[in-house]
Amino acid sequence: MKKAYFSVGYQSRPLLDAEINAIREVLDKHHIHLFIFVDHYRFSPQEEQKMMQQAFREIADADLLIAEISEKAMGVGIEIGYAVALQKPVICLRNAGAEHSTTASGSATHSLIYANAGAIAAVLEPVLKGQ
Repeated sequence: MKKAYFSVGYQSRPLLDAEINAIREVLDKHHIHLFIFVDHYRFSPQEEQKMMQQAFREIADADLLIAEISEKAMGVGIEIGYAVALQKPVICLRNAGAEHSTTASGSATHSLIYANAGAIAAVLEPVLKGQ
């Protein structure tokens, strides 16, 4: 089974349950496991190198990276850059009402905009069919 690394800011994660459920539903149809780093690991502030080393291992192990960029987060940008360096497909998703991050969108293989969680499948499905 393929693996999608989901990049999201730690602070934003609790606010995105509906969006993540919508993404997971689409990925399940394509037999892609959604891996959410912030749901699997906890690190103390003194373990920043250990955290990033683990994140890099997980990204290297993934087939693609999906980043939720509705809220700007430096860690998400670093993860996108690392996936790009590894030549992994990168899908950036952002809510239509969110500020546009030109660096994140400019680095993505696909930059998708959704109106609400219910609209995610409509923008994500065509991209996954093309993979």
